[in-house]
Amino acid sequence: MKNSTVIGLLLGFASLIIGMILKGAPLGSLISNPAAYVIIVAGTIASVCMAFPMRDLAKVPKLFKLIFNEPKLLSRQEVVGMFVEWASITRREGLLALEARVEEIEDPFLKSGMRMIIDGNDQDFVHDVLLEDISATEDRHKSGALIFSQAGMYAPTLGVLGAVVGLIAALGHLEDMGELAHAVAGAFVATVLGIFTGYVLWHPIANKLKRMSKREVQLKLMMVEGLLSIQSGVSTTAIQQKLSVFLTPTERKEMAEKEDSDREQKASA
Repeated sequence: MKNSTVIGLLLGFASLIIGMILKGAPLGSLISNPAAYVIIVAGTIASVCMAFPMRDLAKVPKLFKLIFNEPKLLSRQEVVGMFVEWASITRREGLLALEARVEEIEDPFLKSGMRMIIDGNDQDFVHDVLLEDISATEDRHKSGALIFSQAGMYAPTLGVLGAVVGLIAALGHLEDMGELAHAVAGAFVATVLGIFTGYVLWHPIANKLKRMSKREVQLKLMMVEGLLSIQSGVSTTAIQQKLSVFLTPTERKEMAEKEDSDREQKASA
């Protein structure tokens, strides 16, 4: 089990159930109160539908898929290694020598950028097009994350609404204290569901989508720097130094150790 979303969900539900058991709260109250689910679940969906156009809401199934199956991106070390190799080829054989490598590139953004520089487009044009692509990607990602962020805001408030509705119903049992106590306990189930879904589900999902977006954008910015450096004809050492600023200290150390190991193997061979 490597996906943090699955781990988070299991821990979240486990903490709620175990917490209720330790506090002596009946678990049956979570199941025997369908009105709370109607108010929280249907109410949150209704609020989100009011807040966003259908073209944004149509992306929700895909966004759920993303949080359980994160897209596999190139590692930053791999990107540095690729551009160092391409810079070496360019210095020896010229930029057109990279044309044979284009079809090997799986990342659509990187492939598009490589085609543009091989076709001889102006560097400013390549820079502007790639940054516009990144900006459009960020906007799409923000709209997706905002759906869950807003749902996280609505759900707890709807929980208060559910509690008020439950208390109104409880007031009809003032003559029977036992029934009144049961009704009051049920009223607060909506509050529990609202807070739980808001702060254990929707807000964390929004945060995960934002983190995934940030990682992808940083990787694309790194690719832009690499592509423009190759187009400028910089040396392999210069391009490695330039792209290494995107790496963490740990990643830089790992790359240095790998390079030392590769040199030792070549020397021994």
